[in-house]
Amino acid sequence: MIEPEFKEGLLPVIVQDAATLEVLMFAYMSPEAFRLTRETGVAHYYSRSRGKLWKKGETSGHLQRVKEMRIDCDRDCLLLLVEQDVAACHTGYRSCFYRTVEGKIVGRKVFEPGDVYPGR
Repeated sequence: MIEPEFKEGLLPVIVQDAATLEVLMFAYMSPEAFRLTRETGVAHYYSRSRGKLWKKGETSGHLQRVKEMRIDCDRDCLLLLVEQDVAACHTGYRSCFYRTVEGKIVGRKVFEPGDVYPGR
């Protein structure tokens, strides 16, 4: 196995839908998140804002089942090809990249956040 190089304890991760190659999200992994992802086949990340490990879909049920993990030439960035349940974005869109910088919505909303996340 090729070991990733974690910069300041974290590894950037780009996540794509394995079937369509749509970019779903960008996140970070800690060494523990990397280990858990490999062991379970379900994506785990490290939240910089919350300062903790999290399993994608632990609240929403929208899991990411990892089909393939690719590492870049410098070993300091991952690409995950996943099977995404429902949506990757907490705002209800399939992808976190659902709008242009001009604000035009180009993505597909697939759920209402208030129905999935109590109190939102």
